[in-house]
Amino acid sequence: MRSFVWHPYTQMNDWKKFDVISKGKGMWLYDSHGNAMMDGVASMWCNVWGHSNKELTDSMIKQSKKLQHSSLFNLTNDKAEELAEKLVKLAPEMYRVFYSDDGSTAMEISAKMALQYWNNIGEKRTRFVSLENGYHGDTIGAMSLGYVPLFFSKFKSALFPVLRTPSPNKYRIPKGYSFEDYQEFCLEKIEQTLSKNDNIAAFVMESGAQIAGGVVIYPKGFQGKISKMCKKYNVLFILDEIATGFGRLGSMVEYQTQESTPDIVSFGKMLSGGYLPLAATLANKKVYDSFLGEYKDMKHFFHGHTFTGNPLACATALTNISLYKKYNLMSKIKKREAQIQSYIEEISNLSLVGDVRHKGMLVGIELISNKKTKTPISPQKRLPQKVFIEAKKHGIYQRTLGHIIMVVPPLAISEQELDFLLDGTIKTIKNVSSQV
Repeated sequence: MRSFVWHPYTQMNDWKKFDVISKGKGMWLYDSHGNAMMDGVASMWCNVWGHSNKELTDSMIKQSKKLQHSSLFNLTNDKAEELAEKLVKLAPEMYRVFYSDDGSTAMEISAKMALQYWNNIGEKRTRFVSLENGYHGDTIGAMSLGYVPLFFSKFKSALFPVLRTPSPNKYRIPKGYSFEDYQEFCLEKIEQTLSKNDNIAAFVMESGAQIAGGVVIYPKGFQGKISKMCKKYNVLFILDEIATGFGRLGSMVEYQTQESTPDIVSFGKMLSGGYLPLAATLANKKVYDSFLGEYKDMKHFFHGHTFTGNPLACATALTNISLYKKYNLMSKIKKREAQIQSYIEEISNLSLVGDVRHKGMLVGIELISNKKTKTPISPQKRLPQKVFIEAKKHGIYQRTLGHIIMVVPPLAISEQELDFLLDGTIKTIKNVSSQV
């Protein structure tokens, strides 16, 4: 069968055909020939309970028979209302919820919300500050906020300017610095940027860790200190928990663990358990209240999507959230986190591995060609394709981000399944060593 699908982040010339996934069950994906692959990337970091979870699919079926979609333009629906109330209770200091369809649009909303906030209160602030190698999505605004050169350099001319400050990557510290010194350097650069620019609308960062930018786990207290700086200099603090919230790093709401309360925060990916597209941007009362006034004041938020607050997705998200408590998922994540930690030394000793970064149910394995110089494996080696093909031989669906292998399983993975995934990842790296 001829395919007319153009695949994301894929050199189509390298692939004659793609495996056709026909069903999913638990942690496993099955192709049209019946071959099984463990979903080692949680279907792009969003799956919580595995595939075909009965409670989630029953919720989808039940809601589909009642109301599939209804606009939030001058209307509402019970599932959108229930979910918004639930999210506000989950996320401390948040006051209102604005729905969208995916992480990129949620972050676009965050940016627009911040810009209009300042406009509404009569101040002209138009600049954003973010961390180097942050990632906030693939749309123009999201690419501007989080610029990863590997992904976005082709579009640089179309992006709006953002002030960027260094990120505390422990593996790549400039010469002459200890890690503690480098953290202070990063924080000093942030404070200098905030103090010397009076037109900054917001500081934007991923909460807890940078993921697509290389899996950089923030040191303890780093995010909290940035939060305090934003308050000191009267700058809005925007957090991106699309990939890091809802248990991925071990906390339901990561900014609580980081002791840093935002003005605006976005959730996505695991919000619906990974079953339907849904994202949400939450704002505190200060931000929300600035949008209130007479219609003639034109202060209302100028943004909207066709499927905003889709009841089918919201119903699924409500069921998903209820399952966290029902199955005590957060405590199970702590056990799986310790299980992953027991593999770190073995993985680190592999010849291709320069560094392993891990928190919760997130692992980034940086592959290098020279351990002494920390030189990344060249794109000419076509590492992503080789890792995918080799991992498939070991029954795993695996992807890389450039020269970094991501291990990001569904959160509810069992002890035995996680062993299978980690053992298969080790075998994959060993066998790829001879090919690069």
